[in-house]
Amino acid sequence: MARLIWSEPALADLETIADYIALDKPDAAARFVQQVFARVERLIQFPKSGGRVPELPNLPYRQLVVPPSRIFYRMEGRDILIVFIMRGEQRFRGKHLIERDAE
Repeated sequence: MARLIWSEPALADLETIADYIALDKPDAAARFVQQVFARVERLIQFPKSGGRVPELPNLPYRQLVVPPSRIFYRMEGRDILIVFIMRGEQRFRGKHLIERDAE
């Protein structure tokens, strides 16, 4: 079975997004975090269920979309590493994902 590993920066990203949502809708922020964790947990059974990152087709990253966010991860052997989370409306810069993964 696969092992799920959250990077500290990815957890901080999730917290930042949830904090922003909570400014107006605390209940929605809590539901959002629950949805993210539920979707990511499914990767243990179906690690390739996330789509390839269209902006980086030749790199090993995959993504899950949980509105309003994109969750980027990659597989390393049997491990699934959650690398980066961003709000979907932000402009994606591949270098941020690659730099974050190198940390």
